[in-house]
Amino acid sequence: MSPTAKNLFTAYFQVGISSFGGANAWARRMLVEKRGWLTDREFAERLGLGQVLPGPNAMNTAIIVGHGFCGVRGAAAAVAGLFAGPLIILSMLCLLYDRFGHLGVVRGALAGVASAAAGMMLGTAFKLVRGARPSAPMVAIGLTALGLALWRLPLPWIILGLAPLGILAAYLEARR
Repeated sequence: MSPTAKNLFTAYFQVGISSFGGANAWARRMLVEKRGWLTDREFAERLGLGQVLPGPNAMNTAIIVGHGFCGVRGAAAAVAGLFAGPLIILSMLCLLYDRFGHLGVVRGALAGVASAAAGMMLGTAFKLVRGARPSAPMVAIGLTALGLALWRLPLPWIILGLAPLGILAAYLEARR
């Protein structure tokens, strides 16, 4: 069943209010596991595209998903849903932090939330990789990216180094 713009708003609203620091983890859970609107591979493809585009990758992915289902209305509904809840919640939290942010318990709570968000991101990465069977060029790209990260090369050099490998992997995948 293809979702309506209202369905997209509702789903992304739930993602938005559940996902401080890990929107893509919750979006995957909502769109793939709960709603069944996308497969793991379809979500990973849209997420990958959302990550290479400029801007926040969760927003980019919401636009891509929403547009894929309902065109411009779907893209707008998904983005509005994604940001409406957090905007309200963060506005209230800002007021509270302004008043109580100096307290140690508040700082400790924020550190705990950051740790939980990092764990969610890693968990999502493992779920996406679990069922994947990457091709040889994709494994080469992953190993190259890991090596470049360990050598701490600047991002432009990493992108220039990986672009030809990515193009080759996409070409070989398309030929299959």
